[in-house]
Amino acid sequence: MTLPKGEKNCITDVSGVQVGHITLYEHLNDKETICTGVTAILPHTENLFRKKVIAANSVINGFGKTAGLVQIDELGVLESPIMLTNTLSVGAVMQGTLTYMLNETEEIGDTTGTINVVVGECNDGYLNSIRLQAIKPEHAIAAIEDATNERVAEGAVGAGTGMQCLGYKGGIGTSSRIIAAEEENFTLGALVVSNFGRREQALFASDSKENPDTPDGSIMMILATDAPFSDRQLKRLAKRCSIGLGRTGSTIDNGSGDIAIAFSTAAKIDHHSNEITSSITMIRDDHPIMNQFFRAAAEVIEEAIYNSLQQAETTIGRGGRKLEKAPI
Repeated sequence: MTLPKGEKNCITDVSGVQVGHITLYEHLNDKETICTGVTAILPHTENLFRKKVIAANSVINGFGKTAGLVQIDELGVLESPIMLTNTLSVGAVMQGTLTYMLNETEEIGDTTGTINVVVGECNDGYLNSIRLQAIKPEHAIAAIEDATNERVAEGAVGAGTGMQCLGYKGGIGTSSRIIAAEEENFTLGALVVSNFGRREQALFASDSKENPDTPDGSIMMILATDAPFSDRQLKRLAKRCSIGLGRTGSTIDNGSGDIAIAFSTAAKIDHHSNEITSSITMIRDDHPIMNQFFRAAAEVIEEAIYNSLQQAETTIGRGGRKLEKAPI
């Protein structure tokens, strides 16, 4: 029996969290197809550089080209939107996000330091003509400006437009759980870009005779919560994403980049402060609620992956390649 789901069963059940998508899908000719996009996750509606949130990451398998994880690991805070796109567009999305944040925050690089922009990626080159580098900086800005707290569109949208999962059409998936302890309720939400595995690894039956030779792929897994956690505790939580991933049939293959990022909205860390010390409230590690959060992390990732498969439709990509909708 699973933990209770949030009202929208979505990462935006965590108060303040917003998600935006920009989707590019166009057949250029018989050989080339643009089938890609950008997804932006905003932890809250204020300026993220001035009001940072506590964050952590877990690199389960490091076959990836993400940006910004080193500083999160060192300082334990997130100060930009989390941006998701395809592998060869990390630079363009980073540039667009940087431009957006510079326009919003005049002190960056002037009266204060620089900014750590976070971009995650998966390789959508099976369907997308990735060498054309269709994603431009303005698409990143548009994804941020599109962000809302409504229920997130899933499947072949945003960063998930060209992705595959277990030999079927994958993409964006999301889910959430409510964790109750005594008189307090907390929410844990997840968003994934599923792009991993082969059809023989899938834990569901298929009558299809087509078995595309898809690459090992990757997955980006984002956790958001309103529970008061330290960055160390968030890293513990992020590690549990691998349990939900494994439940779907992934064996975390050699060429798969499997990366989790977790953040808490419970506290906002001021960039500008003259105080010598700061303090935060955090849940005790030895309280039984921690095990509920670990269970919830596995559940939301597993369900988000299956939701990405259920909501994605059969898609035709470059050179006529086709990925079918999963039979679930």
